[in-house]
Amino acid sequence: MPNSQAMCTSFKVEILGGVHAIGTPPTRGTTAKDTFKAALYLASATVNAATTAYSATGEVSGAGYSAGGITVTNATAPTSSGTTAYWTPSASLTYSAVTLTTAFDAVLIYNSTQSDKAVAVYTFGSQTVTAGNFILTMPTNDSSTALLRIA
Repeated sequence: MPNSQAMCTSFKVEILGGVHAIGTPPTRGTTAKDTFKAALYLASATVNAATTAYSATGEVSGAGYSAGGITVTNATAPTSSGTTAYWTPSASLTYSAVTLTTAFDAVLIYNSTQSDKAVAVYTFGSQTVTAGNFILTMPTNDSSTALLRIA
């Protein structure tokens, strides 16, 4: 089964249980935001809605890339408009000075504070990078284009 883009089903359940704190949590025992990471996956991997946690299986490897990916800049609080709650990272995901010669086509956003629990998988056209930067530009943080939208 190929990679497919989806918000992870486990994340949907976990947000209802208060596991993830994308913004400052109002009721958990801490006011600290959780740390989210973004790992890249090979086109031959299988990450999708059934993914429950980060795994190195199928993750890219190469010069300049660290297993587990990069930290997601999380300065934007979740918000809502109408019946849609939404959130987008406050900066693009930038993998700097990497050489990734095996085709990859997916990124897994996961919560490293909460036992590497999966949040969502996003797919894009198959890529390779040779001694360069790979940048995933984040969409506008609004109810129709935000990276995470729950309606």
